Amino acid sequence: MGEIRRGVSLYSLQDEYARKTMTLDQMFQELKGMGVQGIEVLTDQMIHGAPHPFPETVFMWKELMERYGFEAVCNDIFINSTLYRNRRLTLKEQEAMLRDEILCAQLLGFPMVRLVSDTNPLLVEPVLALAESCGVTMALEIHGGKSFRTVNTRNFNRIMRQLDSPHVGLILDTGIFCRCMPDIVRQYGLYYGVSPDVVTYIDRIFEEGSDPNQLYGPEDPHDHSQPFAFPDDLKALLKNKGDMQYAIFAAGYENTPFETVEDYLPWVKSIHGKFYEMTPEGVEPAVRFEELITWLGQKDWSGYICSEYEGNRSVLPGSNVDGVGQVRLHQQLLERCIAKKGDSHV
Repeated sequence: MGEIRRGVSLYSLQDEYARKTMTLDQMFQELKGMGVQGIEVLTDQMIHGAPHPFPETVFMWKELMERYGFEAVCNDIFINSTLYRNRRLTLKEQEAMLRDEILCAQLLGFPMVRLVSDTNPLLVEPVLALAESCGVTMALEIHGGKSFRTVNTRNFNRIMRQLDSPHVGLILDTGIFCRCMPDIVRQYGLYYGVSPDVVTYIDRIFEEGSDPNQLYGPEDPHDHSQPFAFPDDLKALLKNKGDMQYAIFAAGYENTPFETVEDYLPWVKSIHGKFYEMTPEGVEPAVRFEELITWLGQKDWSGYICSEYEGNRSVLPGSNVDGVGQVRLHQQLLERCIAKKGDSHV
């Protein structure tokens, strides 16, 4: 039977880190108390100097990981091809950035780098030999709004299968498994003046078993000649910029059946446990983690599910972000679901 382990992406605690209400040491103390096993980080966000951190920073990071006994899961990196206003970086420039990130991951003890969904798939083969020699896996994030139907992901998956290397794979983001719009996102939109009719229209798409991305999202989000194909009845409801932004933003939440993923499971290296809001009762209404983990157990999948709290960006003015409390509730949910997954194992 596959073993699912619990991790946390420190991205979940970015508000606390940015506001300096928590240090990395304090975060690690909290996570240790939750029984967390693995750590994922965005080095751009929390490791000074990355991808060329100073020796003292590397020492600090390794000392923290050893002291608290965490396993390094993944470094979530970005290959930013739009650094300049007048041009995109060439493939050679992007390749050099990816090489630096792989070496940084090795230095910090990470066995994997997350390639953000926009990463050009043509970068993978030229750096594969380096990744293999460093023991670092390159895994494309399958993210809401940019998952299996999009051009870039399809191209990556084709190259991944051709290379057939254990150092090339995928990271699933559970934002592709939304069964409804997150209520915190819905309330955020309403607070800022989005029409209730638009919110209701989007809700109905999910209720009918689809999602906005399938209904009107472009197959290539970067090709601006492919506009969002809003149905006429939705167009009639879009009265202002806020309505339009909400409709576009909603295409980032996908309602993907688990079965869609089955053919890709051999390449899935880990999972971002994206969640938006845990209720006090310990439920994530938008993402059915118990169903997902039961299904993964039936398929004998092994790997980390790392809590990734993203509701912090939709907290209303005057409300506090409680990343620690939200992550604690999500870790408790994962623990319950993992404990139950064997009951329905086939």
